[in-house]
Amino acid sequence: ILAEQEVENLSGLSTSPDKDIFVVRENGTTCLMAEFAVRIVVPFDVLALNGIDLITEQAQITLPRVAEIQGKCGSIEAELRISWINDAYTFRLFFIKEAHNVSKGQDIFWKINKIQFVYDTNEPSHFINAVNPGKHTANSHHLSALVTPGGRSYECKAQQTLSLISSDHHKGVTISMSEVRIQPFDIKSDFMFSE
Repeated sequence: ILAEQEVENLSGLSTSPDKDIFVVRENGTTCLMAEFAVRIVVPFDVLALNGIDLITEQAQITLPRVAEIQGKCGSIEAELRISWINDAYTFRLFFIKEAHNVSKGQDIFWKINKIQFVYDTNEPSHFINAVNPGKHTANSHHLSALVTPGGRSYECKAQQTLSLISSDHHKGVTISMSEVRIQPFDIKSDFMFSE
């Protein structure tokens, strides 16, 4: 069954110029909400002045206010997809809800189990004179981040840094998230985070 879906970039409502607010709604109700500031550091190669050697530069990328968002909500899996500059950049967060058997019954929690960042080193606003420019995908591996009890939201103001491995010669892409408030499941009322 295809749910009728709306997605909204509410970043204009944020009091912080760096923080973005995203909402996914299905069938008229909010099913995923996320607020955060994200900075992505992407290493890329350029030619040295001698025209022979490669040196590594770093692109510093933040989410723009005009990003397009898509999302998927499910009972045990959810996803937030943010893209900009005609899909030159795509930032994806994958969420999963799990139950762990404990002696007193089941303990349910959710977490981010994968982060993916797709970027195009042909895109000139962040990548100048990149050698062998093209599209690359950076993925997290065996991620278990922001583990949160079921029915609750996750909140943390402090910066958290996660490392992704890129298809571009296994370079390390760094994702720094701060001022995070996320809830991908069990939202009880529209636009309202749970406890």
